[in-house]
Amino acid sequence: MRTLPVLLSCALAALAQRKTGSPLEALPPHIEILTYFGERADISPDNQRVAFMAKSFGDAMVIELRTRIIRCLTCNVPGAAFLRVMHLVTGDYLLIGPERFQDVRTSRSRDNELWFLSQQPGSRPLRLQQKIHEGAAVSKRSLKIGFAETSSQFPEMAPGSSRLVVAQLDLSPGGPRLVNRRVVFESKDRSCVIEAQDFFDHDRRMTFTCYEPNDCASVMTIDLATGEVRNHSRAPGTYNEAEGIFPDGAYTLVEADRQAHQQGRRGGFREIDLWKLKLDGTGKDFVRLTHFNDFEGYKASNGVVSTDGRFMAFQLARTADEAGVGYGILLYWFRK
Repeated sequence: MRTLPVLLSCALAALAQRKTGSPLEALPPHIEILTYFGERADISPDNQRVAFMAKSFGDAMVIELRTRIIRCLTCNVPGAAFLRVMHLVTGDYLLIGPERFQDVRTSRSRDNELWFLSQQPGSRPLRLQQKIHEGAAVSKRSLKIGFAETSSQFPEMAPGSSRLVVAQLDLSPGGPRLVNRRVVFESKDRSCVIEAQDFFDHDRRMTFTCYEPNDCASVMTIDLATGEVRNHSRAPGTYNEAEGIFPDGAYTLVEADRQAHQQGRRGGFREIDLWKLKLDGTGKDFVRLTHFNDFEGYKASNGVVSTDGRFMAFQLARTADEAGVGYGILLYWFRK
């Protein structure tokens, strides 16, 4: 008769057996392929278009969901090296990335900055004179923007420190610029390296991620009026990165490694799938949405939710690549 430890070991071994092939070959009916290339999708406020990057340090694209016609937004920029494109409420775009590519580490960290791109055909990106850490929070209802700064962009800051900033984008004559800038939260060391994610609750609150040592992360929110910060994933020792917010502000998407830990694997940002987390501060209402990480070498990442809550856009990614690298945009329909 087998002992309990042996039975548990066998059960874990069975769970750890992963599928071969590609998750694209076994898509459920509520997931469809939108593009076969690209990464870091962003849905327009009217839910008619999806902007995305052709590749890391490359050109920004946009696809019309009705016609599936793809346009390049930055192909008039020689050597474009952008990392992200996001819709502004005006119909214009916010670009994130370096002026030119030097190397992955330097260009993604020290030289990463914000740019404004008008929706008018032929427009060229305009520098906003603001370096940032990773991505930005962009309001779907106003010109409010949130972003993080670290000592990598601002050497005068203490090593390992980071701060969360909120500002307003001013598009009045004279050129776009950031105004009304204020620091809303600070971390003094690498126990929490901040990245801004999404505004919600009529722009009164914001989600952000605390990146922690040993490839861990937590989903956080901040009340921009009171400064109250809450940890919502509440899962020390695991990876939980805030992604797109649901329109009611009650839930957020999360890149999480919970399935890896459940299967006896190490986890971390390379072993993630998309989950839905209720922002109630308990960390208990966690629902898995994608199962791409059940396939050896694959993961799903960078999910964003439409403002009507009908669908999300996300990307096919590979576990061997750096965060953000994708191989096509998919749509996940919550309801048609």
